[in-house]
Amino acid sequence: MCALTAGRRGRRVRVVEHANKVGKKILMSGGGRCNFTNYFTGPEHYLSANPHFCKSALARYTQWDFIAMVERHGIAYHEKEQGQLFCDLSSKQILRMLLDECAAAGVEISVDMPVDEVRLDGSGFELRSGVHSLRAPSLVVACGGLSIPKMGASGFGFALARQFGHAVHPTRAGLVPITLSGRPLEAIEGLAGVALPAAAHCGDQCFDSAVLFTHRGLSGPAVLQISSYWREGDALHLDLLPGRAAGDWLQGLKADRPSLRLDGVLADVLPRRLAQRLSETAGWQGTLQGWTDPALASVGSQLNRYPVVASGTEGYRTAEVTLGGVDTDSLSSQTMASRTVPGLYFIGELVDVTGHLGGHNFQWAWASGSAAGNAV
Repeated sequence: MCALTAGRRGRRVRVVEHANKVGKKILMSGGGRCNFTNYFTGPEHYLSANPHFCKSALARYTQWDFIAMVERHGIAYHEKEQGQLFCDLSSKQILRMLLDECAAAGVEISVDMPVDEVRLDGSGFELRSGVHSLRAPSLVVACGGLSIPKMGASGFGFALARQFGHAVHPTRAGLVPITLSGRPLEAIEGLAGVALPAAAHCGDQCFDSAVLFTHRGLSGPAVLQISSYWREGDALHLDLLPGRAAGDWLQGLKADRPSLRLDGVLADVLPRRLAQRLSETAGWQGTLQGWTDPALASVGSQLNRYPVVASGTEGYRTAEVTLGGVDTDSLSSQTMASRTVPGLYFIGELVDVTGHLGGHNFQWAWASGSAAGNAV
């Protein structure tokens, strides 16, 4: 996005890519259909030490601007849920669109060109890659974070930022499955593959979507979202019946149909395997008439606040994003330019701006890239 924007302005642009092809993260996004933006993207969907930093770029290159480009290229798309936009056919269409736009703007792209060293002297930046050397008056660093190292992710961009005197906030995996160990993991043994609508809570944050039980712990959209806020030692719980006061509901059922079995009632509203496991381990059995109202209120409370004792996350190996990154205090929010090194820019995931699940991180990539491309 940065390259095509700068190219349209008549700038001579070279994209240097260390991998054997560009856009690998685009290709894998959304199960191969690329969740390229979100109808509801706004500053409230981002985490940063400075929550105001993202506002300028997001306001000047919006989701509607990217959607317009998608439509101009005739790419069919659909909304999945909560404003998330996906290609009808393939993520390859988004990558092809960006490459075509780059070609039209005269952008050169070099792949299989890992950068060994970056120097700055009186005439600008020098990039060394093996025996090759490139010089340019401006350098935009857009090499992403640490997420999914098997695709080539590394800490190179953070090291480069530090080399030029920029502070980097501590990084950690975001939008990542949560792991359990010991008794909490034993408690969900045999539930791998079970999914249900649920809300994940941590502190004052709550995400209501789907939760998936795995062999190692918990995943699914609600868990991925809350993982960006969870820190080791934080209390975490799930509402297994979101939107329903489970205690009041159970007491109402007891009044109307006292002969119903508690475990049978739960099997009607929860996945059967999960209901069976909860009923067996907690002793939630027998008819409703055999339970006092306070006891049913306690069962309901446990359903609405099912405790999760997390041991950690699956880390960068499966994380969709990297939290933390280049300190925004040293960057211009309008241009993404370094405030201390003329001609140096940082954009995308490398910066301490991380979006929620659902296309927000791609929109930050487009918006921050556009901001730098219009200024470089």
